[in-house]
Amino acid sequence: MATRLVQITMKARDDSRLGAFWAKALGWEVSSEGPGVTNLEPPGFVYPDPVAVCVDLVVSAEPKTVKNRVHLDLATRSPAHQAELVERLRDLGATLADVGQGDVPWVVMADPEGNEFCVLDWHDPAQDTGPIASVVVDCADPAAMARFYAEATDWTVHRVTGHNAVLRSAKGVGPYLQFLRTPDPKTVWNRVHLDLRPYPGDDLEAEAARLRALGATPVDLGDSDIHWKVLTDTEGNEFCLLTPG
Repeated sequence: MATRLVQITMKARDDSRLGAFWAKALGWEVSSEGPGVTNLEPPGFVYPDPVAVCVDLVVSAEPKTVKNRVHLDLATRSPAHQAELVERLRDLGATLADVGQGDVPWVVMADPEGNEFCVLDWHDPAQDTGPIASVVVDCADPAAMARFYAEATDWTVHRVTGHNAVLRSAKGVGPYLQFLRTPDPKTVWNRVHLDLRPYPGDDLEAEAARLRALGATPVDLGDSDIHWKVLTDTEGNEFCLLTPG
């Protein structure tokens, strides 16, 4: 059994408005599975496919109070492309952001609701990722997080250092999943989280039990009637285990 990272979910005060920003930023298409939910996928995409990690925006009245622990890195090909992309994103409503990054070759920005993201520099191009170069998770121990997610999913570890750890789909396509060492502790429910999905024919309960054995912890949602599982990883980051498919 295994899972794979299929999408990220982002809370939004206005899912339609924020979804429109990200759709234009990524060049993706917009759909909706119901009120208060906006879904973004590349044109012609057949879900799920490791060539892309999709984005779901879910309406929430909960305010953003701290820097997100999960963010997107956007890919660029050259200095001109980076500058062009930053300017286009500013025209769409993004702003420059200061998260203490100092003098770095990438550009830190925030979307219209304040969610941080990075426009990467071109020195270390990510091949065949699409517009999202990587999904980045802040953490205290990149190596431990890489071990957990490598065992939780069928993604392959590409690099582990004291500073970060990087995984990618075993098929060698799509964005990377990066765990980045940061000193900031987790203090609130993550506004952006990962969604993992088992393969067709797998059993949701059995997969949830396997993840618990790896160190995941189930989240008690009371009398919620959702048909997926909510758990936290070994550092307390919430993620959803979706129904197999």
